[in-house]
Amino acid sequence: MVKKICFCAVLIFSFNNTFGQEPILGFSFPPKVSRVEIPIEIHNNLVVVPIILNNQLPLKFIIDTGVRTAILTEKVYSDILNLSYQRKYTISGPGGEKIVDAYLAKDVTLDMPGVHGHGQSLLVLDQDFLELKNSMGTEVHGILGYELFSRFVITINYQAKKMILEMPNKFKPKKSFESLPITIEDTKPFVIAELQLNDGTFINGKFLVDTGASHGIFLETTSDQRIKVPERHIDAILGRGIGGVILGKIARAKSFRLGKYPLYDVITSYPDDYANTDTLSRGKYSFRNGTIGGDLLSRFTVIFNFQGEKMYIRKNASFEKGFYYNLSGIALRAKGPRLRDFEISDVRKETAAEKAGLLVGDLIVSINGVDVEDYDLSGVAGLFNSKPGKKMRVTILRNGVRIRKEFRLESQV
Repeated sequence: MVKKICFCAVLIFSFNNTFGQEPILGFSFPPKVSRVEIPIEIHNNLVVVPIILNNQLPLKFIIDTGVRTAILTEKVYSDILNLSYQRKYTISGPGGEKIVDAYLAKDVTLDMPGVHGHGQSLLVLDQDFLELKNSMGTEVHGILGYELFSRFVITINYQAKKMILEMPNKFKPKKSFESLPITIEDTKPFVIAELQLNDGTFINGKFLVDTGASHGIFLETTSDQRIKVPERHIDAILGRGIGGVILGKIARAKSFRLGKYPLYDVITSYPDDYANTDTLSRGKYSFRNGTIGGDLLSRFTVIFNFQGEKMYIRKNASFEKGFYYNLSGIALRAKGPRLRDFEISDVRKETAAEKAGLLVGDLIVSINGVDVEDYDLSGVAGLFNSKPGKKMRVTILRNGVRIRKEFRLESQV
């Protein structure tokens, strides 16, 4: 489970980094180019793109509207390139306890197909504290945010799995997209949307639009006295933030309207400590009623125009699909050299999986007679979250012994 995400090969590409002229500080296109299309991967509703660090090392980064400074999750990669570090930071949790050391590297290059990023700053974590590759099931090495969004108009097409970058002065929105005003506060985009609570109360709330979060909606109960955890809810692990594992409640909101598009029975998360939900380097806190994440955004094609303070949305083929939360009751993490070993990392109490006798540490071998070795983590998690009532015949490996279990998926919210 990722904050609330196997590919063994990394994508390699090449081009003239300077485009035949002196490099421009920040991200730029080659001369006479105003639009670039980049293939993306989608894992657990998160957008992953190919990156080359310092013209040498091919990596993969999450595209995250909630991050100010680019983050490299493991220092081993920057050490390979002998990057020099300007400063050292100690990242601490709410109680002051050290979480992880981080180092600031400057004047690095971060390149994508057709896009050159010169003179970038990079926050380098001493170790993979965020555990992205295990929780996403694919090789992920970092996070990229504001430096990219501040330079281009960016279209994320979740269905077609492509990201389009355009120069703001050349961008013309299509009539099929609805335009929504946003505000950029401390490098992050915020939008006003209508939330309907289970008691019928409507709230026009302020929401951070966070492509780097896989959840649907996070709600902050301290932001408005009317926002309360519904009676029908479950306790759950929501993800991982700077303070470690994020605990909270999962429930549903009656509806959520983004622009003209209403979504019903939306899965909502209520973190026990909202201050811990922001990931590294997100800057100072801006008031919000909550956060909109990938489970909701992926039902649209979304265009971000930070310079014009606009967001454009158009629903896609996923718009009508239901919102489900972990119908099996288990959380998985990917392990092994190919990230194809799927280990149960948590079993929620009073769920179908717990009643069937699944345990933390069990390895998933097959589901309904299909061997999972050809699946990635998102695919396996999708099978366990297909629809309530579906019968699951699961073969697990426990202490070297294969065991069969059967249960039906069920929704607890």
